[in-house]
Amino acid sequence: MQLLGGMWFMLLALVYAIKIGSFSESWLILVSSFCLASFYVLLGLLVITRPPAKAHADGLLPRIAAFVGTYLPWTIGFFGETGKTLPNLASTVCVLTGMAMMLVTIRHLGKSFSLVPQARSVVQTGPYRWIKHPLYLAEEIAIFGVVLKVLSPLTLTLFVLHIGVQVCRIYYEEDLLRRNCPEYASYEASRWRLIPYVW
Repeated sequence: MQLLGGMWFMLLALVYAIKIGSFSESWLILVSSFCLASFYVLLGLLVITRPPAKAHADGLLPRIAAFVGTYLPWTIGFFGETGKTLPNLASTVCVLTGMAMMLVTIRHLGKSFSLVPQARSVVQTGPYRWIKHPLYLAEEIAIFGVVLKVLSPLTLTLFVLHIGVQVCRIYYEEDLLRRNCPEYASYEASRWRLIPYVW
């Protein structure tokens, strides 16, 4: 499953790499496509190289939420793209911001990175000093960038559904950490989940 998950993101990267190779688009669309291709390669490598966990979430629902939350929004890349300059520029900014945040977060997360809720250790450095789930925040920013590139009522609906699934993943993950990492209780009490002073 780990290999198949990584290959899915590599396939998405290939779709955008082919678009870059055609050189038939404007330079802004090419830059946006390059950012998305790079982001998909990064996700693919992270999925393939993640280490084993010491505990997993029980039941089928956390696994379904992880699968849907991880893979569904990236199918947006297969929809038709906008040729307008402003959405492509905003898309590039969001994807680059999300990718930079993800790299910083993963540097601190290290071997604790996972897709399905798993308990490894409680990371409290870097962005984890302020919020409990900075990787989810980075992902949502990047996905919003993809939505802007392929803007339609359907992609906006998928984005809203994805946010709902991510909220479920957050609750599953927190429950698992509470049960398996004693230090999580004090950490949890002093951090916001996703957005400081909001939630």
